[in-house]
Amino acid sequence: MAAVPAQRILVTGCDGQVGWELQRALPRLGVVIAVNRMQMDLATPDAIRACVRANRPTLIVNAAAYTAVDKAESEPAAAQAINATAVALLGEEARQIGAAMIHYSTDYVFDGSQSTPYVESDATNPLSVYGRTKLAGEEALASAEIPYLTLRTSWVYGARGRNFLLTILKLAAERPELRIVADQTGAPTAACEIANATAAIAERWLASDPVQRSGTYHLTASGKTTWHGFAQEALRLRATLRPQEASRLARLTAISTSEYPTPAARPKNSQLNCEKLAQTFSVRMKDWKIALASVLQEMEAGAPATQSAL
Repeated sequence: MAAVPAQRILVTGCDGQVGWELQRALPRLGVVIAVNRMQMDLATPDAIRACVRANRPTLIVNAAAYTAVDKAESEPAAAQAINATAVALLGEEARQIGAAMIHYSTDYVFDGSQSTPYVESDATNPLSVYGRTKLAGEEALASAEIPYLTLRTSWVYGARGRNFLLTILKLAAERPELRIVADQTGAPTAACEIANATAAIAERWLASDPVQRSGTYHLTASGKTTWHGFAQEALRLRATLRPQEASRLARLTAISTSEYPTPAARPKNSQLNCEKLAQTFSVRMKDWKIALASVLQEMEAGAPATQSAL
């Protein structure tokens, strides 16, 4: 494999879960220019243009998104601006300077009605504003006429930010019982694993034929579980790491989706088949339980999780 020339990498959403981890995973590929919402507001077209033109990256990694799934139902314009219009603008600016782009999307572009894991070519049918705007972003990037990768992932969590894992750990220490949905299936995927995989993928992609290998790929942890199963394993690991607190952790009760109504509908089956990624870039993600254990161990040690199985 040919060596990859040093890149100038613009990372958006650097304060988010994946964006934060990318700042530590990508430096081996070149100079990382990480920007947050204050430095480049994706809801402001002029800010996007100014930032890209000032920094002239060779690679844009867009980790910023409107991710408030339920809130998006009442703020469709804001979700559209960040998840779709901004992606189109980034693609347009990338084309002007000859840059490539990596973008993240979601399992929510599918309706979850099929029983098997989704492959990249399966028909999309998002159930929510969030899913529809993320799909619009995918389509905008695909038509940008630049080398690009869209990486669809699912159930993202990490050692920082706002996510299901941190919410469950907090509430389990405060309440006697937690009622968790047990009929939605997917793969919890750690932000640090996404970042490390992105670095490996980018290195191999840019060293080959970026245009030929451009497209959409699924990138999630191996294995599957439910939200209830995810919470159960998180609390089991927490009890192992902190045995003195084990007896005080909340008991978990499995419930159906219908017992926990939300403004935005969720797909029942969020499983994504990642074989295309493995065949193209020789990247396979570790099992979700192994990754979760690594994240919790690093949190316990007071340091962020960085281990990767790549």
